[in-house]
Parts: sequence; C-alpha cells; structure tokens
Amino acid sequence: MDETKLLSRITVNPQIFGGKPIIRGRRLAVEHVLGMLAAGSDEQEILEGYDWLEPDDIKACMACRT
Repeated sequence: MDETKLLSRITVNPQIFGGKPIIRGRRLAVEHVLGMLAAGSDEQEILEGYDWLEPDDIKACMACRT
C-alpha cells in the first residue's frame, strides 16, 4: 500500500482526544501506537491488544511520524 493510502487511515477529529491524530476515527491515538513500538512491543502484540486494528494501521502510524 502506498504512503498516501496508508495516511488516509489516520484521521483528526476535534471531538476525539483534542484533535490528535487517531486511527480510522477510533479512540486510539497514533502517538499511543508509536509509544508502544518505542517501548518494545512488536506489531503482533499490538494487534492482539486491539482486535479491530489492522497491520496497515500500524504502518500508517509509522508513516505519520515523519
């Protein structure tokens, strides 16, 4: 999936988390996923913790950080 399509998974809604970037309108902030990765969690651990999350969502968070 190209970066533009990945980034379309990231949304901003002023009503959720004060307008911080979130994944597909859900209450999971990009910064939270990046924090879990930085703390040593791997993709599989994160996916197991959020049953609705998809691998491309994590890739979108990684693309968003740049």
